[in-house]
Amino acid sequence: MRLLLVRHGQTPSNVDHLLDTAVPGPGLTPLGEAQAAALPGALAGEDVEALYASTLIRTQRTAAPLAAARGLEVIVRDGIRELSAGDLEMLPGHTPQAERYLRTVFAWAAGDTALRMPGGESGEEALARFDAVVAEADASGAGTVVMVSHGAAIRVWTAARADNVDVAFAAARPLENTGVVVLEGSPSDGWKALSWEGAVVEPAGEGGPAGEPLGTAG
Repeated sequence: MRLLLVRHGQTPSNVDHLLDTAVPGPGLTPLGEAQAAALPGALAGEDVEALYASTLIRTQRTAAPLAAARGLEVIVRDGIRELSAGDLEMLPGHTPQAERYLRTVFAWAAGDTALRMPGGESGEEALARFDAVVAEADASGAGTVVMVSHGAAIRVWTAARADNVDVAFAAARPLENTGVVVLEGSPSDGWKALSWEGAVVEPAGEGGPAGEPLGTAG
């Protein structure tokens, strides 16, 4: 299966750099709506057979133009929502308290899945719910699947599951709004990341495209 993980369009909380992870969350800014409208063109070369979004409003609104352009139903699943910030919810993303969020979620990607977000979920729970939606898509037989999800969820799941993406790589490369990570594989055979926001991802140990450190959730 070819799996395209797409971050949603810009939200007011993104503009204000807030850790905003709760359901249903905000909608899109005017720029976010424009980013969503541009997604069908950006993915024009992809033969998309199934389209998923999380239970947060921003992903569903981002997916809507692609769904309309391709005649697809948006399949809404809670499993691909953002990694819950728990007690850190709505803190400014660049404060020391909020930085604990990224340290925690990337610890999950590194294998410390028993670690729990303060007042929130564990890594085991978060990865399992995302895995379940990916497994559902794989079982559907669709060749190319788009999942509109969230920045931290995409980066952490990819670092945990793709053979050629490690924590250092994902932590150094925040996804822009409507940024896309393309993977290929299956739950049984494993996953390989093919590209990260348009840059080819090299095999493990051979480096990759340049990026900026860390970044916020959303």
